[in-house]
Amino acid sequence: MKKLLVLAMFLPFLQADAQKLIGGKNIIKWNVGSMAARNLHFTYERSLTKNISFSLSYRTMSKGALPFKDQFKEAINSNDINLDNFQIGNTAITPELRFYLSMGRMKGFYLAPYVRFATFDLGAPIKYTASTSPLVEKEAVFNGKIKSTSAGLMIGYQFQIATKIVLDFQIIGGHYGTSKGDLNFASTLNSFEQAELKKNLDEIDAKPFKFTNTVNSSGAQIKSDGPWAGIRAVNIGLGIRF
Repeated sequence: MKKLLVLAMFLPFLQADAQKLIGGKNIIKWNVGSMAARNLHFTYERSLTKNISFSLSYRTMSKGALPFKDQFKEAINSNDINLDNFQIGNTAITPELRFYLSMGRMKGFYLAPYVRFATFDLGAPIKYTASTSPLVEKEAVFNGKIKSTSAGLMIGYQFQIATKIVLDFQIIGGHYGTSKGDLNFASTLNSFEQAELKKNLDEIDAKPFKFTNTVNSSGAQIKSDGPWAGIRAVNIGLGIRF
């Protein structure tokens, strides 16, 4: 009986310590699913009220081969872009507000409006004829960046799976915005090569993007302007709460 009395006296303190362990207003997460697309993606989330939090995500992908190449081949109607040698890298910063609909602080279903600022580093090889006798084909590699700003909404569910571990199940999201870019190719071109490269650039059809180009004896430039859309598909974030 004496032991039970002592335990009862300390129970409030034990409960307070347990709540402190499980709680915490901060979460740092690693987005595990992004590794499939060669991305490293990390998020910091901070609770503002019982049902609202703010998060900031950073994503980076080193420049390399184009992922999901077959889908790009369907979207871009041109045989003059060599997608097999296409290079792409990117970084993105995404601030986000989360509105949790149940279960309390940073737990349960949430709706998350967000803004994404992304930069894509490209190396786009464009084929052109350098000579017809004999036939010689070359590639003009256009290097540069496309920057986009877009806004969207994501739906997800966040679990507390251990005292300090959370699992963020991002169900679906989408964003829409605008983009602009400049890609440059530097090389000495004769008049025949300029005409051939100009012809191939004019034939590129990448609607709804608008491409404008200039070609001269020292190389060429492509300017890109148009809408930007993306989907945040099913993904899982693994986090530590503190």
